[in-house]
Amino acid sequence: MSMRTTRYDANALFEYAMEVLCRAGLASAHARDVARTLVDGDLMGHDTHGLALLPGYVKQLEQGAMTRDGAPAVISDRPAALLWDGRRLPGPALVHAGIDVLAPRARELGAATLVIRRSHHIACLAAYLLRATEMNLVMMLASSDPSVQSVAPFGGTRALFTPNPIALGIPTSTTPMLIDISSSVTTNAMSARRHQNGQSFDEPWMMDAQGNATHDPGVLFADPPGSILPLGGLAAGHKGFGMALMIEALTGGLAGFGRADPHEGWGATVFMSLHDPAAFGGIEAFQRQMDWLGDACRTNPPRTINDPVRLPGERAMARRAEQLKNGVHLHADLDTPLKACGERYEVRFPQPKPEAA
Repeated sequence: MSMRTTRYDANALFEYAMEVLCRAGLASAHARDVARTLVDGDLMGHDTHGLALLPGYVKQLEQGAMTRDGAPAVISDRPAALLWDGRRLPGPALVHAGIDVLAPRARELGAATLVIRRSHHIACLAAYLLRATEMNLVMMLASSDPSVQSVAPFGGTRALFTPNPIALGIPTSTTPMLIDISSSVTTNAMSARRHQNGQSFDEPWMMDAQGNATHDPGVLFADPPGSILPLGGLAAGHKGFGMALMIEALTGGLAGFGRADPHEGWGATVFMSLHDPAAFGGIEAFQRQMDWLGDACRTNPPRTINDPVRLPGERAMARRAEQLKNGVHLHADLDTPLKACGERYEVRFPQPKPEAA
């Protein structure tokens, strides 16, 4: 089977996604943030959380499940701590607005935190981190979806949590460290993709309703449904379970809105904070420490010959630079649903970039 070589210009994909979202009724400023975030996800290689989300977002707009315009409601506003009600506005618009609000406060106060309840889905967490690291700020971002259950607590068999991702952007003097992980061993989107394609996982990352570990993502869609295993699996899943609870506290707990409340549909509760190293040991000292640590990791004797230690974010940044230059690879499964979005609104899908000679 030959490798797919079709590529698309990143700007053309951005313009396509923005136009489709605008014609579906989303305000242009919000559409810009959503389109930018989705394309950034694909640029960085997170292809289950890039443009793969566009058809779902459009459907939510059409159904009235995503708010099309306006601003979040400010519930609480202290100098270093804020709470917003996102009013089910698109998650990327809320997170980017949050960075805009938090950055000057972090500069003044050293750190500032925003929690958002009733956001819509926020897409790829790593896609936001670069904005902070380019300002020499440390950013932490986490989310949970109180209306979805796909991960069981360690020792249990009934799904309770979402994968509950958490991300941290760390500025260095060169390539930033971009950590984007979850409290489960895989995601809902990857499980769904593999199930739809009739593929199993290489490792037993799922658990059926009887508590047996399995490679089959189909158990998530069975009756009764199984679940995704927490990080650490059957042997050490207490670690992922602990992470999930931690993220629930930062999101639903601080928001005062979460799993104890009635479900409102696909969305997110969000925790985000920015920290200015200048208010602590200084950015130069911060980068000296992180640069040393990065070099120590890269030069650590590799377990496999010719496969050195790679820091979080290095592959994503290299892929981003290469795809900005040569065009974006889209997953083969996306052609039909992405083109269908545009056809409904008479927006032409971009032509592939000519292949290099």
